[in-house]
Amino acid sequence: MTKRVIVIPARLGSTRLKEKPLVLIKGKPLIRWVAEGCVRTGGRVVVATDSERVARTVSDLPLEVVLTPSGIKSGTDRVAYVVRYMDVDLVINYQGDEPFVYKEDIERLFSALSEASVATLAVRDKEAYRDSASVKVVIDREGYALYFSRSPIPFFRNSSEGLYPLKHVGIYAFRKETLMEFVNLPRSELEEVEGLEQLRLLENGYRIKVLLTENYYHGVDTQEDIRKVGERLTQ
Repeated sequence: MTKRVIVIPARLGSTRLKEKPLVLIKGKPLIRWVAEGCVRTGGRVVVATDSERVARTVSDLPLEVVLTPSGIKSGTDRVAYVVRYMDVDLVINYQGDEPFVYKEDIERLFSALSEASVATLAVRDKEAYRDSASVKVVIDREGYALYFSRSPIPFFRNSSEGLYPLKHVGIYAFRKETLMEFVNLPRSELEEVEGLEQLRLLENGYRIKVLLTENYYHGVDTQEDIRKVGERLTQ
């Protein structure tokens, strides 16, 4: 039987929003929104954090908490640190600032790993097109990523009412062996330029399956994000 896990990396320090995992949204810490949503999917859930305070915030939930070194570079590295000795086959990196969780998208991500070694999500979002904080993605005819960028892609020389633009949702599913390979690759040039670690995969020849979803996603990085997601979240 395939063994699966959802890992939520949650670092207390944040350059844009102080102590982001503990920021209150509608009276509940952000990390609780994420963790509770993942628990409701019915699978194994692990919170990977460098903070005892974050650990205590989710300690009553039916999940596992692993304390990790604070010096770990990224959320993906934190996930890999946690699962490296776990007996699992498939891993979802559910970022700790993504408070919206949908069981059907979790299942689709895991299922995509039957044909792909990495999968992620995207939504149609015209508002994201010229927002450098929103990552855009362009895909091929089979739904695999051609490129991710903070710039507006594709360039609309001609108008389009169809597929694009697509905003990337930073939730990733990996086969475990691919995840471990990924974190051991050196940072790539495009990754450094754009500040997007998934470009390391593309530059090294990995294919990333992109699943389109109609569900609402909005990560939290700013006070304005807190306002926006607070309007959409329900207890």
